[in-house]
Amino acid sequence: MRALCFIAAFAAAALPAGAQPAPAEAGRYDRAPWWMDKPIIAASGHASSELTANRASFSASYQVVDKDLGEATRAAAAKVKQLGAALAAYGADKVRVGTSFNVNPLYEQYRDKDGNLQENERADRIKTYQVSIRLSVELREVRLAEQVYATAIAAKPSSVEAMQFRLEPDDEAKARIARQAVADAATRARAAAEAAGARLGAVRLIDPTGRACETDVLVAGAPRDGQPNLPAMAYDSVAAPAPAGLQEVIVTSRKRAQELGLNPDDMRLPMQPPLLLIEASACVVYGLG
Repeated sequence: MRALCFIAAFAAAALPAGAQPAPAEAGRYDRAPWWMDKPIIAASGHASSELTANRASFSASYQVVDKDLGEATRAAAAKVKQLGAALAAYGADKVRVGTSFNVNPLYEQYRDKDGNLQENERADRIKTYQVSIRLSVELREVRLAEQVYATAIAAKPSSVEAMQFRLEPDDEAKARIARQAVADAATRARAAAEAAGARLGAVRLIDPTGRACETDVLVAGAPRDGQPNLPAMAYDSVAAPAPAGLQEVIVTSRKRAQELGLNPDDMRLPMQPPLLLIEASACVVYGLG
């Protein structure tokens, strides 16, 4: 846990002339901000919370090699259409699909005088074409992760990437963790003032970014500790109930996949969205009585 930083400052006019820093050393000190014209205590607060990942993504690729570019393109597109139609049954509000297309000519090969295999990269020496179509799949409803991933595998792509989860906290979660960070800073400031035998005054500054407590007001260029350790102020997330109609979506999409000749249930593997960390910091500056 990062130690609290206690800073006391007085107006320069109140200092006796002999206490003023020497002109030669003036460059060593940062200019004090306005909220340090009287004795203060600045407390850093930190908070963290674990929330269930609410976004997931993966990609699946299809590759076809053929002497005729048109045939290779049609064959790859046919495979992609099958999976695309199965994923469309989930609804664009839950599963979003994007595609990218790439053509790679494969040239005739020969061996040079040293026996090394070389490609004859000339337009009249193209042997076949490799057509690749990549589907990028984003899940806005992560509880469909197992079913959607199984559907993709059942479509027999040339390759499929692992499912990646991420967290995009909503405004309510961000506001809640910010309040917790400010409350943590206030608790630390009160405890420190009591331990020092001082009286906590009015709030002079609340900085939700936490940067105010990192001001190098005593010595310019003072090193910092890096990221602070988080206190034990974390709250386990509670899984939200399944939205109405989600089970119907699963049943409908399974039926659609079967109509297209796919059987996702044979490919279904356990997949649980992970808990990811959201964190916030704040700086609260109090006056001292």
